[in-house]
Amino acid sequence: MSERNITHGTFSLERTYDAPRERVYAAFATAEGKAAWFEGGDGYAIVERAFDFREGGSERLVGKWTSGVVSQFDARYFDVVPGERIVYAYEMRLNGAKISVSLATIEFKPSGRGTRLLLTESGAFLDGYDDAGSREHGTNLLMDRMGASLTKALAGV
Repeated sequence: MSERNITHGTFSLERTYDAPRERVYAAFATAEGKAAWFEGGDGYAIVERAFDFREGGSERLVGKWTSGVVSQFDARYFDVVPGERIVYAYEMRLNGAKISVSLATIEFKPSGRGTRLLLTESGAFLDGYDDAGSREHGTNLLMDRMGASLTKALAGV
């Protein structure tokens, strides 16, 4: 049996979007809004998606990469204050092996006519899976995608 260990990592991101707070919040809180940006991108096919956004609700996204690797995201929502904050915990698996468990918080603040988003995540990376910053990098990419989906929605595309 291989040695069991945990590597901890925490990061915070801040973004300002030129969209009303309700619209930015809806990008996380509605199935349509989340599906517009939350997936793996090129080389990724969705296998399963479930979305029950509410306090006590859960979310799942399973996808397969062209390499054959299957990733699985399973989240539980612990605190939801509409338009203001979301607190959730999630685990990630690669090919069935649990690689991490994280706690994430998202705050939505008014910023002129737009929205300032504050995201903080603390992760426990398990049994040799040393994240080396890839979770923060991936979350930055997802926030860019989310911003692009807001721009398209506001433009009516």
